[in-house]
Amino acid sequence: MSLLTRRRYVLTLASFALVALAASIAAPNIGQTSIDPFETIRLWLTANASERIPKVDILINVRLPRVLLAFLAGAALGLAGAVFQALLRNPLATPYTLGVAAGGSLGAVICLFLPTLMLRFEFERARRILEAIVRGWGPFSGVQVCSFAASLVIVAIIYALARGQRRISTMGLLLAGVTLGLICSAAILFIRYLSEPRLLVVMDRWLMGGLDVTGWNTVWPVLPFLLPGAVILLAQARRYDQVAYGEELAAGRGVDVARLQKISFFGGSLLTASVVAVAGPIGFVGLIVPHAVRRIVGPDHRLLLPCVFLAAGAFLVVCDTVARTLFAPTELPVGVITALLGGPFFLYLLVRGRR
Repeated sequence: MSLLTRRRYVLTLASFALVALAASIAAPNIGQTSIDPFETIRLWLTANASERIPKVDILINVRLPRVLLAFLAGAALGLAGAVFQALLRNPLATPYTLGVAAGGSLGAVICLFLPTLMLRFEFERARRILEAIVRGWGPFSGVQVCSFAASLVIVAIIYALARGQRRISTMGLLLAGVTLGLICSAAILFIRYLSEPRLLVVMDRWLMGGLDVTGWNTVWPVLPFLLPGAVILLAQARRYDQVAYGEELAAGRGVDVARLQKISFFGGSLLTASVVAVAGPIGFVGLIVPHAVRRIVGPDHRLLLPCVFLAAGAFLVVCDTVARTLFAPTELPVGVITALLGGPFFLYLLVRGRR
């Protein structure tokens, strides 16, 4: 990398980092209750517990963890989208194209539905076991555990269906993912048909995708899976540049294409599954942001991937801020906002691709 290229890399990355930082600092101040974060943090550090005003608790225990979760979820989905687009060499590929999110959604819906089903048929022992699972394991809730486990099962099935003798078939990967996603969606509709109205409200609220935060304990479960997956994918940036010219040419330049496909598929799926398990299916982030950033910084994945990571995190922070203030005190699920933005953008890409 030449000095001029290195300088451009640093300046561009610093610009995206500043935008992400600005969005993350501004977001906690915006809401039904206006809060000055610097003044509130000063009170939190200096005042006695009895003297702290409610704004301190709102900022420290609600808004800051929510902003952090929004940033991490957006960054993970954006990075996974950029990686899947590079892996499949398909500009319309997203973290949800391969059925991982649909599998996670099915796992969550099953977790919510089965205890009621066991009660209906008076399977008392099975019901107690399922209720213990629903209560959760350590920092993970039962819905998160079942959602993550179901996502991994879907990932394993897709990989088995798409695996060839030497490498993964990208077309097989895409077709298997779309098909299994449709199957999971049909299973969700069947479970919803059998569910009581009370459960339907809970299921629908979860399936809309949201960042309901009850404190810092909501943020920690995403970190053990998200951070390693992001580091692994960012380390492959140079290889994605080679694959962009074709698998055969990349292999001729020393890239182990089969290994890269496995790392990309499982790493991107791990990021997607970790977000879906905690926040539900938040769509279109992995479609909108990689395309927008690519138009700004170009196709070099060494710059594209970290910029997408920062920009997608900032994008979801902004969307979540809009979602919780637009109809305050009622809160709109952030998945609705991203879908309203992503749907027209997806159609724009389709029309543009035909020209």
